[in-house]
Amino acid sequence: MSVDECRLIDLPRVTDDRGSLTVIEGGRHVPFEIKRVFYLYDVPGGAARGGHAHRALHQVLIAMSGSFTVTVDDGGRRKKFRLNRSYYGLYMPPLIWREIDDFSSGSVCLAVVSDFFDESDYFRDYDEFLTRVRGGR
Repeated sequence: MSVDECRLIDLPRVTDDRGSLTVIEGGRHVPFEIKRVFYLYDVPGGAARGGHAHRALHQVLIAMSGSFTVTVDDGGRRKKFRLNRSYYGLYMPPLIWREIDDFSSGSVCLAVVSDFFDESDYFRDYDEFLTRVRGGR
């Protein structure tokens, strides 16, 4: 996988005088079936989240409120995305290391993912991740 496969997805918006609505459908708006949704909130100033990669899981992150920065890393290159709109999602395929930081006050990060929680799907050690993506097992 490559950081080039990480991309912003423009989610559909329906807007009228009463406000706006955005919908997310698995296989239609995100390139996978949605099996789990979770969100990060009340992240203390200066704290970072993420710091891991997945072996098989696909994920989309959305700034539901506020803003934050996501750094993606494929073991060779890094790329930063600033998320600050609730109608943009950042798609990340498997084997991409991610770090989330620079949370604004009151920010909420929604994660839409392709599978149920499974600890064995995580790379939590960066060196182990590098070994895997650079050809080692």
